[in-house]
Amino acid sequence: MKKLFALTMVLILLLPCAACGAKSAKEPVPGSGGLTDGAFSVAAAPLEAPPYMEPLDWSTEEYDHQEENGFRAVNLSPLSTFAADVDTASYANLRARLLAGMEVEPDMVRIEEMLNYFRYDYPQPEEGEPFSVSAQILPCPWDGELKLLRLGLQAPQPDWESMPPANLVFLLDVSGSMSDWNKLPLVKQAFQLLTENLRPQDVVSLVVYASDNRVVLDGLSGGEGATIRSALEKLEAGGATDGGRGIQTAYDLAQKHFIPGGNNRVILASDGDLNVGLTSEGELIRLVEEKKQSGILLSVLGFGMGNYKDNKLEALADHGDGNYAYIDSLLEARRALVEEMGGTLLTVAKDVKLQVEFNPGRVKGYRLIGYENRLMAAEDFADDAKDGGEIGAGHRLTVLYELVEAGSGREVPGADLKYQDSSPTGSEDWLTLSLRYKDPDGEESRLLTYPVGDESLSHIPDPDAAFAACVAQTGMLLRSSCYAGTASYAAVAEQLEAIDLAGDPYKEEFLYLVKQLSRKG
Repeated sequence: MKKLFALTMVLILLLPCAACGAKSAKEPVPGSGGLTDGAFSVAAAPLEAPPYMEPLDWSTEEYDHQEENGFRAVNLSPLSTFAADVDTASYANLRARLLAGMEVEPDMVRIEEMLNYFRYDYPQPEEGEPFSVSAQILPCPWDGELKLLRLGLQAPQPDWESMPPANLVFLLDVSGSMSDWNKLPLVKQAFQLLTENLRPQDVVSLVVYASDNRVVLDGLSGGEGATIRSALEKLEAGGATDGGRGIQTAYDLAQKHFIPGGNNRVILASDGDLNVGLTSEGELIRLVEEKKQSGILLSVLGFGMGNYKDNKLEALADHGDGNYAYIDSLLEARRALVEEMGGTLLTVAKDVKLQVEFNPGRVKGYRLIGYENRLMAAEDFADDAKDGGEIGAGHRLTVLYELVEAGSGREVPGADLKYQDSSPTGSEDWLTLSLRYKDPDGEESRLLTYPVGDESLSHIPDPDAAFAACVAQTGMLLRSSCYAGTASYAAVAEQLEAIDLAGDPYKEEFLYLVKQLSRKG
């Protein structure tokens, strides 16, 4: 079986496939010199943990605890406000552990990152628009008394021909804790993949850090791929982890080679186990928040297990105006750095915030599923000094709410107070979604509004909404949520099998994971 898995992995890495691409025809792949049949694909056959992924008998991993969102009464809290989040690290991280037969701790699970890992067939934006927005209101699969609201945002696909030049600083952790096979060796392979897709007009620098930090490459052309790959191959792990000084040096290099109007970005690869210099989450956040003011963004790639510090890495990406992915295999590296290269490297909208206003004539109560660490005060929505989230080219954002209809006998705390007026307004809308965003180089936000009415009602979910509901149920079960209702892994597997997943190996793999969880009970 191990030999079969190894052979499957080799075939995966060698064979491009149309299946993973957006369902709209052909898309250019960076560095391909032309059109392909879409993004790279993973094998459709059931996966199993590689032989080297053994369960850990120790762990110093760190994850922030987030209290799960509860139901809110519309008459008391008509506005639901949060920052966009298109990170995917949580799903890739928990998938690696499930494939290895390991337990998943509830705080590892961020349902929004599970939802946003997958591709959905959302419409492309109209010419000149930053997003398309779609909505569907349907029966809730795990609670027959509720409705399920699905909101979907889609950013435009990247135009590789006109993509601005990139000024990239690879910031790699080469400390002793990075010596495992799934850390520095995988980091080197991942960045070699990225290097293969750079252009002569791009600029690349390489900084490594351990007990101290060192500039390995200083402003090479992206066309010098052989030199960049050779420098990566020579890296070895050893020493303590002074990430703070490494980050400082990386930003200095990015500033030195700054390209006006270009994509100026530091890409950090680490297990997050910083143990000398700046080590606290607060100190690191203040550093990257100061640096992003110069127009240099920070994306983060997490690696490894055992001493993984998810809390620090997620905070760095969030406050550095970049995105956060977890890399557990060369397949995932290809997905993050080749298939999703536009989203990883090119921001199309920054400080993106969402605010949903519910109509008390149609909705009595609501619960936002996930996004717990992205919640904002209602007044922060219009405050341009308050950060939102970043959305890259081709990114998708999926949001789910549980809704209690007006007139329902379902109790919602605070919904039936004596002196609060929740009389109908006369509008037939269920809600209005408002979006604020800034252009990548802008300082003032723009406002977009989208009313959602009965035209979004459906008794039968479309495949994307049905799949998203399955992901949400799985996340709630992994978190041991008190809101999971009748959800079970067996029921989710049955729902997934009713959806045509053929051609999307990532969704097929998710079905495999759910079936494995169902067998465990």
